[in-house]
Amino acid sequence: NHLSFFSGFGPFRQYLLNSSWEAVKELSKRGLGENINLQIMQLPVVYQKAKEQVCKIWTTLQPLLTVHVGLASSATALIILEQCGKNKGYQERDACGFHPEGACCVLDGPEKIESTINMKTLWKNISVEGIDIVLSRDAGRYICDYTYYTSLYYGNGRAAFIHIPPLSESVTAEFLGKALQTIILAMLEQCGEQR
Repeated sequence: NHLSFFSGFGPFRQYLLNSSWEAVKELSKRGLGENINLQIMQLPVVYQKAKEQVCKIWTTLQPLLTVHVGLASSATALIILEQCGKNKGYQERDACGFHPEGACCVLDGPEKIESTINMKTLWKNISVEGIDIVLSRDAGRYICDYTYYTSLYYGNGRAAFIHIPPLSESVTAEFLGKALQTIILAMLEQCGEQR
């Protein structure tokens, strides 16, 4: 029975309900089939705390795959599959007013780390009705990117990041949960093929 871990983020700026956490909760209700034990966690929009939680996931639980879901406020009807995390350039302050020392994730870490999941293959093979899916190689140098890089670093690349739009009348938590389920089942299939 394989463990997969999912995280969404808590409230930030004007988003009192963060779509990423709502979608992750919805996904956990739906599940990913019998042989995947699914665990979820809400991460705060705070660099240091998010990093501590992610380290803990990898050191204590060692999941097959960890998928982080974040809110992209610029995307109204897009789901964005992020291929890699970047180490440097974290100037923007978090919910507590801090940014990381040296504006980077891991002081001696590589410039960027790619996910072992091939997002391009995934993107070619899946579609979700009612929303476009795009590929990205830049997760935005904020908590999302920072969390992703940290997770890729400690998880040896076995992490994925999905950016989703804010909740709206057409984009409900149910809709996003279902979309995540489709995408993540395809990711897990890829993990299985790699073994």
